[in-house]
Amino acid sequence: MGTNRWMTRRQALAGATAVGVAAPLLAACGSGGGSSGASDAPDVTSGEKLGPASDVPVGGGTIYADQKIVVTQPTEGQFRGFSSICTHQGCPVTAVKDGTINCTCHGSKFSITDGSVATGPATKPLPAVAVTVTGGEITTA
Repeated sequence: MGTNRWMTRRQALAGATAVGVAAPLLAACGSGGGSSGASDAPDVTSGEKLGPASDVPVGGGTIYADQKIVVTQPTEGQFRGFSSICTHQGCPVTAVKDGTINCTCHGSKFSITDGSVATGPATKPLPAVAVTVTGGEITTA
Protein backbone atom coordinates (compact mmCIF):
# COMPACT_ATOMS: atom_id res chain seq x y z
CA MET A 1 0.00 0.00 0.00
CA GLY A 2 2.28 3.04 0.67
CA THR A 3 3.22 3.36 -3.04
CA ASN A 4 3.10 6.89 -4.47
CA ARG A 5 0.96 6.82 -7.62
CA TRP A 6 2.28 10.15 -8.99
CA MET A 7 5.48 10.44 -10.99
CA THR A 8 7.86 13.40 -10.77
CA ARG A 9 8.93 15.22 -13.93
CA ARG A 10 12.46 13.84 -13.45
CA GLN A 11 11.09 10.30 -13.29
CA ALA A 12 8.99 10.89 -16.42
CA LEU A 13 12.03 12.17 -18.34
CA ALA A 14 14.11 9.24 -17.14
CA GLY A 15 11.43 6.85 -18.35
CA ALA A 16 11.08 8.74 -21.63
CA THR A 17 14.81 8.44 -22.20
CA ALA A 18 14.50 4.69 -21.99
CA VAL A 19 12.02 4.71 -24.87
CA GLY A 20 13.83 7.39 -26.92
CA VAL A 21 11.36 10.22 -26.37
CA ALA A 22 13.32 12.66 -24.21
CA ALA A 23 15.49 14.22 -26.93
CA PRO A 24 12.58 15.72 -28.88
CA LEU A 25 10.92 16.83 -25.64
CA LEU A 26 14.07 18.53 -24.41
CA ALA A 27 14.71 20.14 -27.79
CA ALA A 28 11.22 21.63 -27.78
CA CYS A 29 11.88 23.19 -24.38
CA GLY A 30 15.27 24.66 -25.27
CA SER A 31 16.15 28.23 -24.46
CA GLY A 32 18.52 28.62 -27.38
CA GLY A 33 19.85 31.93 -28.52
CA GLY A 34 17.95 31.90 -31.77
CA SER A 35 18.23 30.68 -35.27
CA SER A 36 20.87 31.44 -37.85
CA GLY A 37 20.75 34.74 -39.66
CA ALA A 38 20.34 33.04 -43.04
CA SER A 39 17.05 31.38 -42.10
CA ASP A 40 15.71 34.59 -40.56
CA ALA A 41 15.74 36.47 -43.86
CA PRO A 42 12.54 36.13 -45.87
CA ASP A 43 12.63 34.65 -49.35
CA VAL A 44 11.95 37.86 -51.26
CA THR A 45 11.13 38.22 -54.93
CA SER A 46 12.49 41.45 -56.38
CA GLY A 47 9.78 43.84 -57.51
CA GLU A 48 7.04 42.43 -55.26
CA LYS A 49 4.53 45.14 -54.35
CA LEU A 50 3.95 45.46 -50.63
CA GLY A 51 1.55 48.40 -50.44
CA PRO A 52 1.23 52.16 -50.50
CA ALA A 53 3.97 54.18 -48.83
CA SER A 54 1.22 56.13 -47.08
CA ASP A 55 0.49 53.00 -44.98
CA VAL A 56 3.86 53.36 -43.23
CA PRO A 57 3.75 56.12 -40.59
CA VAL A 58 6.74 58.41 -40.02
CA GLY A 59 8.52 57.17 -36.89
CA GLY A 60 6.79 53.80 -37.16
CA GLY A 61 6.25 50.93 -39.50
CA THR A 62 3.94 48.39 -41.10
CA ILE A 63 4.20 44.62 -40.92
CA TYR A 64 3.51 42.66 -44.12
CA ALA A 65 2.89 39.26 -42.52
CA ASP A 66 2.38 37.30 -45.75
CA GLN A 67 5.76 38.44 -47.09
CA LYS A 68 7.46 38.25 -43.64
CA ILE A 69 8.67 41.82 -44.05
CA VAL A 70 8.36 44.91 -41.86
CA VAL A 71 8.83 48.31 -43.49
CA THR A 72 9.67 51.31 -41.34
CA GLN A 73 9.92 55.05 -41.98
CA PRO A 74 12.31 56.40 -39.33
CA THR A 75 12.18 59.90 -40.83
CA GLU A 76 9.92 61.27 -43.53
CA GLY A 77 10.74 59.73 -46.91
CA GLN A 78 13.32 57.29 -45.52
CA PHE A 79 12.00 53.70 -45.85
CA ARG A 80 13.76 50.65 -44.42
CA GLY A 81 12.86 46.98 -44.82
CA PHE A 82 13.60 44.11 -42.44
CA SER A 83 12.62 40.51 -41.89
CA SER A 84 9.56 40.34 -39.63
CA ILE A 85 10.85 37.14 -38.03
CA CYS A 86 12.50 37.68 -34.64
CA THR A 87 16.08 36.47 -34.48
CA HIS A 88 15.62 35.14 -30.96
CA GLN A 89 13.41 32.10 -31.57
CA GLY A 90 11.67 32.74 -34.87
CA CYS A 91 8.41 34.31 -33.73
CA PRO A 92 6.87 36.93 -36.02
CA VAL A 93 7.14 40.49 -34.76
CA THR A 94 3.74 41.87 -33.84
CA ALA A 95 3.99 45.64 -33.55
CA VAL A 96 5.96 48.74 -34.44
CA LYS A 97 5.66 51.26 -31.64
CA ASP A 98 7.72 53.98 -29.93
CA GLY A 99 10.63 53.66 -32.37
CA THR A 100 11.00 49.89 -32.11
CA ILE A 101 9.86 46.75 -33.92
CA ASN A 102 8.48 44.52 -31.18
CA CYS A 103 8.25 40.77 -30.71
CA THR A 104 5.82 39.90 -27.95
CA CYS A 105 6.89 36.23 -27.71
CA HIS A 106 9.82 37.03 -25.41
CA GLY A 107 10.03 40.83 -25.40
CA SER A 108 12.75 41.52 -27.97
CA LYS A 109 12.74 44.98 -29.56
CA PHE A 110 14.60 46.18 -32.64
CA SER A 111 15.45 49.67 -33.94
CA ILE A 112 13.25 50.96 -36.76
CA THR A 113 16.33 52.68 -38.22
CA ASP A 114 18.70 49.74 -38.71
CA GLY A 115 17.06 46.62 -37.22
CA SER A 116 19.64 46.44 -34.41
CA VAL A 117 18.65 44.93 -31.07
CA ALA A 118 17.26 47.57 -28.72
CA THR A 119 16.12 45.10 -26.03
CA GLY A 120 16.90 41.38 -25.74
CA PRO A 121 16.74 38.47 -25.37
CA ALA A 122 17.53 38.59 -29.12
CA THR A 123 21.24 39.11 -29.75
CA LYS A 124 21.21 39.49 -33.55
CA PRO A 125 19.60 42.31 -35.57
CA LEU A 126 16.70 41.75 -37.93
CA PRO A 127 18.08 41.01 -41.41
CA ALA A 128 17.66 43.92 -43.82
CA VAL A 129 15.36 43.58 -46.83
CA ALA A 130 15.90 46.03 -49.71
CA VAL A 131 12.79 48.07 -50.47
CA THR A 132 12.11 51.00 -52.78
CA VAL A 133 9.29 53.48 -53.17
CA THR A 134 8.21 54.33 -56.69
CA GLY A 135 5.03 56.17 -57.54
CA GLY A 136 3.92 55.97 -53.92
CA GLU A 137 4.17 52.14 -53.84
CA ILE A 138 6.61 50.14 -51.72
CA THR A 139 8.23 47.25 -53.59
CA THR A 140 11.03 44.85 -52.79
CA ALA A 141 14.27 45.64 -54.56
